[in-house]
Amino acid sequence: MTWGERTWVMGILNITPDSFSQDGIALADMSPAQIVSAAVAQAQRMVAEGARLIDIGGESTRPTTEAQPPLPAAVERERVVPVIEALASALPPDILLSIDTYKASVAEAALDAGAHIVNDIWGLRADPAMGALVAARGVPVVLMSNLRGQERRDPLSDVLRQLAGSIDLALGAGVAWERIILDPGFGFGLRGEENLRVMARLGELRALGRPLLVGTSRKSYIGLALGGPPVTDRLEGTAATVALCIAQGADIVRVHDVRQMARVVQMTDAVTRSWRGFEQSAASQAASGGAR
Repeated sequence: MTWGERTWVMGILNITPDSFSQDGIALADMSPAQIVSAAVAQAQRMVAEGARLIDIGGESTRPTTEAQPPLPAAVERERVVPVIEALASALPPDILLSIDTYKASVAEAALDAGAHIVNDIWGLRADPAMGALVAARGVPVVLMSNLRGQERRDPLSDVLRQLAGSIDLALGAGVAWERIILDPGFGFGLRGEENLRVMARLGELRALGRPLLVGTSRKSYIGLALGGPPVTDRLEGTAATVALCIAQGADIVRVHDVRQMARVVQMTDAVTRSWRGFEQSAASQAASGGAR
């Protein structure tokens, strides 16, 4: 993947019955074969709609889970490994599979099953074995700032400090610099308006020198800003955040509504990055007599 020329779309695939976005696969009502079939169909649809990466998660990380014990690693592995194995053979070879976990044993099993990227919402801080695993496998890792339970000062400074600390952990474990991707962690310890303040200054995180992944899709602060629509009715608000983050330098956008957000990405890239896809699309329209 190249950075800076275009924005990449990551589709979210939740193998959980309790996803905040209400799009998780209802595990209790399905057989293992039905779960895998539904997951493959959902991933194939997202790829057809423009996703280049698929992020597979087996544990809900919504705020209400903070007071609950972590999902046992064995249960998480049972949820994600069969799905990743199926996706590895069902999707085109240029589609990258990401495992959304902070547990090294789950990440190891997912990589064995065919995953290409580790997406750690705790930035290597939750499981001491994660950094060594990522380094040994030579795979990219997404390091997210997570301010849940952390001492707070200033939102952007807090995010910068968290990300810088995770970079140090990664490098100390032997992870290659070029395999690090950063996520500011919207909704993970940032409260309400704090998310908007960090978003407005997202470009300052470019000083850390690594590509940025952002996950704003359907988050609660969008609902607050729009006056309280339910999680399934935040499409326009998500679109606005995606466009604004790209304008600030985001390289990957992690989204639920792939078809709509892929269009937002393409249009925003055409304005901010002069993406060659715009010229290709314009030439195609001109050839068919549809350009204006």
